[in-house]
Amino acid sequence: MKTITGKISINLKGFGFVAPENGGSDVFIAPENLHGALNGDKVKVKIVDDWRGRREGLIIDILERNNQIIVGSLTKLGKKVAVIPDDLRIDKKIIIPNQKFLPNTKVVVKIISWKPIRGEIIEILGKENSPGVEIRGILKSHGVEENFLPDVLNEAAKIELEPSKIEISRRIDRRNLKIVTIDGEDAKDLDDGVFAAENDGGFFLGVYIADVSYYVKRNSALNRAAFERGTSIYPVDRVVPMLPTELSNGICSLNAGVDRLAMACEMKIDKSGKVVDYEIFPTVIHVFRRLSYTEVNKFFDGDKNLSDCAENLRVLRKIHGLRRKIRTERGAIDFNLPEMKILLNSAGKPLEITKRIQTLGESIIEECMLLANETVAEHTIRKKIPSLYRIHELPTPEKVLTLNQLLAHFNLHINSGKDPSEFQKILSKVKNMPSEKIITSYALRTMQQARYSPENLGHFGIAAKFYTHFTSPIRRYPDLIVHRALRGEFEKNLEEIARKSSEMERRAIEIERETLDLKAVEYMERFIGQNFDGVINSVTNFGFFVELDNGVDGLVRAADLKDDYYAFVEREFALIGTRTGKSYHIGDNVRVKLISANKKLRQLTFELISDVANRDLIVKI
Repeated sequence: MKTITGKISINLKGFGFVAPENGGSDVFIAPENLHGALNGDKVKVKIVDDWRGRREGLIIDILERNNQIIVGSLTKLGKKVAVIPDDLRIDKKIIIPNQKFLPNTKVVVKIISWKPIRGEIIEILGKENSPGVEIRGILKSHGVEENFLPDVLNEAAKIELEPSKIEISRRIDRRNLKIVTIDGEDAKDLDDGVFAAENDGGFFLGVYIADVSYYVKRNSALNRAAFERGTSIYPVDRVVPMLPTELSNGICSLNAGVDRLAMACEMKIDKSGKVVDYEIFPTVIHVFRRLSYTEVNKFFDGDKNLSDCAENLRVLRKIHGLRRKIRTERGAIDFNLPEMKILLNSAGKPLEITKRIQTLGESIIEECMLLANETVAEHTIRKKIPSLYRIHELPTPEKVLTLNQLLAHFNLHINSGKDPSEFQKILSKVKNMPSEKIITSYALRTMQQARYSPENLGHFGIAAKFYTHFTSPIRRYPDLIVHRALRGEFEKNLEEIARKSSEMERRAIEIERETLDLKAVEYMERFIGQNFDGVINSVTNFGFFVELDNGVDGLVRAADLKDDYYAFVEREFALIGTRTGKSYHIGDNVRVKLISANKKLRQLTFELISDVANRDLIVKI
């Protein structure tokens, strides 16, 4: 009997796929063959059909349960009380013995029995639709605890409020430099400062990063908490920090006008933008000014308010231009997709959806951080320092083939997919064209997921031979490990740290996306029944997704297209009518009506009105 083991991912339609632990193609599991398995469980599967690479199986054993903690809403089940999971991929109601019914209440349940499935309430989150309850539910469903344990808080409370004079005396002093921080207006954890100057032979660039490793010791409760969290999380309405605020907003934040301990990466840069010399060392700094991206952008537009740090900013801009040129020439990929930002009121209700496009101020800081990360990574390699690296591997041939199938519709092609410059050339060709966002999005999906590793394998996306994360130890655990390595404090379990950190990063990204989707759907509820123009950005066998101007998208179901039976032609990225030959392709402009906004599914459903012909009756969002 041929069997495999792996984790199962269950679709909202009830079927699932098991990804084998030892590699190979996924195994399809029909709903009737799940045999009690839930989404994310580790299972043993018997292969019952294996034909031309399409494998089908049935679950014969559940090896490890993924869903020990479940978030859901209380309901009545006859005379009993049960919980309906928020995760619709879990299609079972959980009986709660001896529980009083509380209507419209969201709870956290711990499973106490699987056959039959029973649980106990370990936390009441509050009334459904109350401010913040849905977001807390998403955090809990991913196993995130917002509060720190008492021993962690006790350690944080004992941390000094300002650097000790003894420690300052041990460090190279950079308090004389007019270092600035440049962040968003609402940022509270300021972990990087910069200073630049021009000289006859080129430039000096100092990047100064909060010395979190000095305060978070290896065997401390603070370190344990940081390791378990892996990263700070930024849901749409709050921050879940990796470290308590005494550190993240206090002693480890490079606040202006106070002394702070930092790790310096000071670089000598020639006139072409290349680093010709560098030093990395512990230092003490005194940030001269806290600047915002808005202020910096206004300065470069001619505002005179920042005259006291004007020279620093002008040199930073010159270095930025040189480094951008170098990265472009070596083939670094600039996806530059606008991010959706949702503005909320004090009650957590969405007021507006905007698109956030990277500004010059942000780009300047990004180039400084990229250069410091590359410099530190190369330093650890050359000095044979055991450390962590941020790696980004080549896209798989299968994904490159899929991208080329899409590009063929635009008379474009990528040769091997092994050189990042191939992708950048494509993105340059479509810049400012109607197809730009579609092609950029698919090129991004072609990329492998960046991850952490004790082995330096390079970073494909930014075309870097050496790359690490050094610049954000307040909010990323791997950066903290890199700082320790630079101090000569070497970790024995780098493989485990890399695996856990990558896993926690993926969890944070998923949480942030889920909360954004939730608030986007909530915002769009007010527009039900109204018409919009949009672009088809994805096609599946059950319909196509239409993206509106504000970045939200929704589904037009194939079953709702009444003029024909539409079949999904994967190679064409299209639904094509079997009788009429009419088609709906990626990139097509369409007019749709919003007919539902489902917060539980976090999905909008559209009805197709027509191909876009004129622009009357269109709601501006």
